[in-house]
Amino acid sequence: MSERLATHGLARDFGAGAGVFGIDLTVGAGEIHALVGLNGAGKTTLMRLVLGMLHPAAGTCRINGLHLADLGAAGWARVGHLVESPFAYPELDVRTNLLLAARLRRIPTPDAARLVERALTELDLGRYARIPARRLSQGNRQRVGLAAAIQHHPDLIVVDEPTNALDPAGVIVLRDALTRRAGAGAGILVSSHHLDEVARIAHRISVVNRGRIIGTLDPDATDLERAFFTLVYDNEQEHPR
Repeated sequence: MSERLATHGLARDFGAGAGVFGIDLTVGAGEIHALVGLNGAGKTTLMRLVLGMLHPAAGTCRINGLHLADLGAAGWARVGHLVESPFAYPELDVRTNLLLAARLRRIPTPDAARLVERALTELDLGRYARIPARRLSQGNRQRVGLAAAIQHHPDLIVVDEPTNALDPAGVIVLRDALTRRAGAGAGILVSSHHLDEVARIAHRISVVNRGRIIGTLDPDATDLERAFFTLVYDNEQEHPR
């Protein structure tokens, strides 16, 4: 299985114990790799490092075999992401926002228009296509952000707490969309605090605590929550503050 993402010794120290420290991580083609951890564990920081939003103090990160510095515009166009809040121009309607997102990834306008129409259907946003983003509910803004992240069928998808604000129907739509992308060969890195939800789609689950990967969970195991808290508790006892 070829690697869409690989990090080795990735680190960024913000002081007072905040940051990430020596992260080794891979995401293969066709794989959904989930990160779980308590608030402040370092999941979002790790994703921002992977996406070049933060510069590491140490370690390396490769996407499709290339160091981030060598990836170039064409390489970044093969990445989709939603980290923290979804971005959309508030005065523009949903269709125009998605079209701009596709064009920013160098997709020609006719092809971009076709992708947008498919994304509107896939994420069940068709009824909102002509609605300005500022008038959308939080859940529908999240759907727009997710559509922008995956509509161009990227090689690597990085999504941080993607089910935020989604209703049950939206969670199912997202689950199906990510599963389809993985089935088509994308590598997906997803963070979530909903263990049962990520277990439905993840091939691997890594537990993050205090900026380090401290263990893994079997997505098919029973009582994942107990296993998760046992890992975190044992780590806290081994490395008290």
